[in-house]
This record gives sequence, structure tokens and C-alpha cells, in this order.
Amino acid sequence: MLRTALDAGVSPETLRKIESGRVATPAFPTIAAIAGVLGLSLDAVWSEINRSDGEVESARPGRDAGERLAS
Repeated sequence: MLRTALDAGVSPETLRKIESGRVATPAFPTIAAIAGVLGLSLDAVWSEINRSDGEVESARPGRDAGERLAS
């Protein structure tokens, strides 16, 4: 998580707060930077946000976003 935060230009605490839901509406540039570090397109992020609860879909083949965050 530390590497992801630093690469995105945000503090590790900010990333922790976003991940845990303590930041309900992170700024768009923050989300764009994190998505870029994780190798996700903003379209993939938007699709993930708007998918139905029962739908299971990977935003990108390979590691999922949670796994990329942990690295």
C-alpha cells in the first residue's frame, strides 16, 4: 500500500482512509492517480462502481485491484 500511495502522490493515510471508506468522496484527481498506478482505466473504475451487487467481474485480467493495492 505504501508504494501505491507514494507512486500516486498521495499519503498512505489518505489511501487507507479511501480504502476503508472514511473518505466518502475522494477528489477525482486522487482517484485518477491511484487508478493509473494500479493500471486501471477510469472506465474500468466507473464500471466497477456502477456494477450490480450480484455481478462479479474483474476490472482487468490478472491481479485484482485489492491485490495491486497490497503490493
